[in-house]
Amino acid sequence: MSEEKISGSEALMRSLEYHGVKTIFGYPGGAIMPVFDALYDHLGKLNHILVRHEQGAVHAAQGFARVSGEIGVCLVTSGPGATNTITGIADAMIDSTPIVVIAGQVGAGLLGTDAFQEVDLVGITQPITKWSYQIRRAEDVAWAVARAFYIARSGRPGPVVLDFAKNAQTETTIYAPVDVDFIRSYDPDPETDPKAIAEAVRLIDEAERPFLLVGQGVELGNAQKELRDFIEKADIPCGCTLLGLSALPTNHPLNKGMLGMHGNLGPNVMTNECDVLIAVGMRFDDRVTGKLETYAKQAKVIHLDIDPSEIGKNVAVHVPILGNCKRTLPLLTKLIREKKHTAWIEGFESYEKTEYEKVISREVYPMEGPLNMGEVVHAVNEATHEEAILVTDVGQNQMMACRYFKFKNTRSLVTSGGMGTMGFCLPAAIGATFGSPERTVCAFMGDGGLQMTMQELGTVMEQKVPVKLILLNNNYLGNVRQWQAMFFNRRYSFTPMLNPDYMQIAAAYEIPARRVIERADLQDAIREMLETKGPFLLEVCVIEEGNVLPMTPPGYSVNDMLLEC
Repeated sequence: MSEEKISGSEALMRSLEYHGVKTIFGYPGGAIMPVFDALYDHLGKLNHILVRHEQGAVHAAQGFARVSGEIGVCLVTSGPGATNTITGIADAMIDSTPIVVIAGQVGAGLLGTDAFQEVDLVGITQPITKWSYQIRRAEDVAWAVARAFYIARSGRPGPVVLDFAKNAQTETTIYAPVDVDFIRSYDPDPETDPKAIAEAVRLIDEAERPFLLVGQGVELGNAQKELRDFIEKADIPCGCTLLGLSALPTNHPLNKGMLGMHGNLGPNVMTNECDVLIAVGMRFDDRVTGKLETYAKQAKVIHLDIDPSEIGKNVAVHVPILGNCKRTLPLLTKLIREKKHTAWIEGFESYEKTEYEKVISREVYPMEGPLNMGEVVHAVNEATHEEAILVTDVGQNQMMACRYFKFKNTRSLVTSGGMGTMGFCLPAAIGATFGSPERTVCAFMGDGGLQMTMQELGTVMEQKVPVKLILLNNNYLGNVRQWQAMFFNRRYSFTPMLNPDYMQIAAAYEIPARRVIERADLQDAIREMLETKGPFLLEVCVIEEGNVLPMTPPGYSVNDMLLEC
């Protein structure tokens, strides 16, 4: 009996199913048509979400991956279809999001001839992926998919691109599933040096003012419990990076808030007062460190990270601890002494009080005037009992949402961190609803970011995606306007926005919507949004020239935070 031969496209479908894929975000086209034809016979096992733009497919795959812990998959055609994914791929790379992008390509015989919709996708994406590979033979499909999924999810996660030549899609091969769990010269979980553990334990035990930075690596490594065990035994206060905010419950007594340019006052100031600084799964981004020449110079730095290239890249490290923090944190916890740092932790209180009086109370509890972004975020957060998934766009809406949204559960924040991609929110929120369908997804965006990927409202309409869209409309590109106000003498060069009527746009997409201008209407509108089954667009007209504070101005030390401007 001869073995069955199937097409490369069918081999792709079977490989995706074998590796546990159930949801794909994509957009068809000529060079990927054989794959979409094969997909037709797998509907039911593979759920394909038709987006309205390929950038939306990648961001949706990112949102899916971030909340589910699984690999996001998207499927696009060649040429402009492939190049439309570049922003999302770069975003996934810098934010360590595991996705696999499968793109059509012209047949192998036409490569290099400038054929219709041919582009060197492998060459373009090699600098912004963990692996980029061109499949030229049907017999290589199962191997390439297995390798792609292993690379995307292992070690420091990230994006992988498979460039699928059309001849390989139509040629036949004998299919057998493939597993990959080893690649020569690729070490996804480097060995941890016992001497480094011993030295870190010594520093932690001797520390009088230890401080820990919680990065997204805690979420990616599923080390949330291991983190809590460690900080509770050693009684170490923490600050969270933007992407690490939901790794530790907001109300945990050792969680002192957000780090960075628009973070909380206490964690930023105390970074430059601690004697031991422990960084877990974070990369010392410039928005966290401020002026590097003055960043934590008084402290001994212990850095736990799975990626050796991050160790010492920006900040000098005294003790590097390589490996997945789910494995390395318990090595420390087992050996450190139980301690109390009561006086040191109480030192945060005066900064918390100052920030509350000068910033938070005015932003969240204004007595009069236009609505503030912060009070809208706070109201939605309270109405969802701090249990919703927060998805944000980029800009003032992002900083306000991340400052005033609170988290009880892990994997509850989806935002574009390192790339700062405007337009990220709407498609990422769509992906998040498929990645965690049992949870409420609240998507905060500005009027600028929404209009960059607004076509994805068509995906919301078609799929009846139950996402709650909160548009904080200030008729400006708010973050740029704030910088123009503070550093460019209020010369508002091309930041005022002439906006469309979002209520009419929502109606055109058959999405229930409501506009709020007066404070007295806010609570009722939020209730209506949350009680409405399916999608809802809540437009809140907020103060036009509001500012996100505190703020560390660019080029300043992390503890030089402005509380007013």
